Amino acid sequence: MPDPSPDMERATVGRVTRRLMPLFCVMYLIAYIDRQNVSYAKLDMVQALGLSEAAYGLGASLFFIGYFLFEAPSNLILAKVGARVWFTRIMFTWGLVTLALGFTQNATMFYILRFLLGVTEAGFFPGVLYVLTLWYPQAHRARMVGLFMVASAVANAVGAALGGLLLDLDGLLGLAGWQWVFLVTGAPAVLLAPYVLWRLPNGPTQAKWLPQPEKDWLAKVLDAERGGVVDDHRGAWKAMFDPRVLLLAGLYIGMPLGAYGLSYWLPTIVKSFGVSNTVNGLINVIPWIFVGFALWLVPRHAARHGASAWHIAGPCMLAAVALTLSVVLPGAALKFAMLCIAAPAIFAAQPVFWSLPPSFLSGPRAAAGIAAINAIGNLGGFIAQNMVPMVRDATGSNLAPMLALAAVLLVTSVLVFYAMAQLKKARPGAG
Repeated sequence: MPDPSPDMERATVGRVTRRLMPLFCVMYLIAYIDRQNVSYAKLDMVQALGLSEAAYGLGASLFFIGYFLFEAPSNLILAKVGARVWFTRIMFTWGLVTLALGFTQNATMFYILRFLLGVTEAGFFPGVLYVLTLWYPQAHRARMVGLFMVASAVANAVGAALGGLLLDLDGLLGLAGWQWVFLVTGAPAVLLAPYVLWRLPNGPTQAKWLPQPEKDWLAKVLDAERGGVVDDHRGAWKAMFDPRVLLLAGLYIGMPLGAYGLSYWLPTIVKSFGVSNTVNGLINVIPWIFVGFALWLVPRHAARHGASAWHIAGPCMLAAVALTLSVVLPGAALKFAMLCIAAPAIFAAQPVFWSLPPSFLSGPRAAAGIAAINAIGNLGGFIAQNMVPMVRDATGSNLAPMLALAAVLLVTSVLVFYAMAQLKKARPGAG
C-alpha cells in the first residue's frame, strides 16, 4: 500500500495556507503601514511641530522601546489565551493609537504616542511566528515566513504611494497632510479587528475547516519534531535566557537596523532629488516591488536546496555593497538603483533566519524565545532611527547614513557564520 504521507502533507499544508496566510498577510500589511507612516508624515510634521531631524527620529524610534519592553509578556499571554482574542486586542489598540497620532499637538504627545504604539503592537510579529509553529512542520516554515513578510514589502509599496498622496491632501477638511497620513492608515486596524475575532482559530484542533485526518497527521508530525516533549509554561521565561536565543537576538539586531534605517530614510533621500510628495511616494514603490520578489524567491531556494549560512549572510553582504555604492556613484538614477538592490537584499535574509529558533524551542518556550529574539533584535530599529538623522545632521548629507548601515550589515554577515556554527555544535534538545 503506498505511503499516503506526501499527499496528506500537500493537502494539509495547502489547506492551512489558503485559510490562514491571507489573513495574516493583511494584518501584517496594516501593521507595517502603521509602523512606517512616520517616514512620510515626517516630511511635513517636523516643521509643523518645530522639531529637528534628530528630535523627530528619537520620537519615531520610541516605538521600539515600547515594543522591546512588552514583546515577551505579550507573546506569553498569547500562548496562554490564544491567537484569536490576543491578535484582536493587538490590532484594535494599535489602530486607536495611530488615529490619536493624527491629533498630535506637540513633541511630548508625539513621543508618548509612539511609545504606546510599540506597547500595543508588541507581540504581533513574533506572535505570528509562534503561531506558525503550531500549524506548520519545520520544513515549511521559512517559506511561510517569507510569504508572511511579503506583506511588509506590499505595505511599504502601498504606504509609499498612499503617503505621498495623503500629504498632498493638506488643508482638506481643515486637516494637515500629515494628519491624513495617520487617520487613513490607522482606521483599517480598528475595522479589521472584529473580523479577526470571528474568523481566526486558536489552533488546528479548533479549525472547523480542517478535516480530522489532516488534524491527526499535523499533530503527529509536530509532536515528532518536538521529540514528544509536553508543552507547559513553567520553563517559558527560562527560554529567553537560553544562550542560543541570546546569540540569535544579538545577530538579528543588524537586520532590523538596516531595514528600518533604509525604509525610514528612503522618502527623505528621494525628496532630496527635488520631486513632489506624490511623485516621491510613487517612486518609492519601486524598491518594495523588488523586496516582494526577493521574499518569495530566497526562502524557496533555501527550502529546495537546504538552508545554509549563505542564505542569510549573502543578502546582507550584497546589501552592504549596494548601500556603499549608493553613496559613491554619481547621479540620482544610479544612486536610487543601488537602493533598489539594497532593499530586497536586506529583507531577503530574514525568512530563513526565522526558521532557525523553532528547531530547538517549542510551545510556550518557542513563544518566549521568539519574542526575546525579536524584541532585542528590533532595538536595531531604535538605533537606526536615531543614528540615521544624527549622521545626516553631522555630515549634512542625506546619503552618508547609508555608509553606517552598510558597515552594520557587513558585520552581521560575518557573524552569521559564527552563529550557525555554534547552533550546529549545540546538543539537540538542550536548554
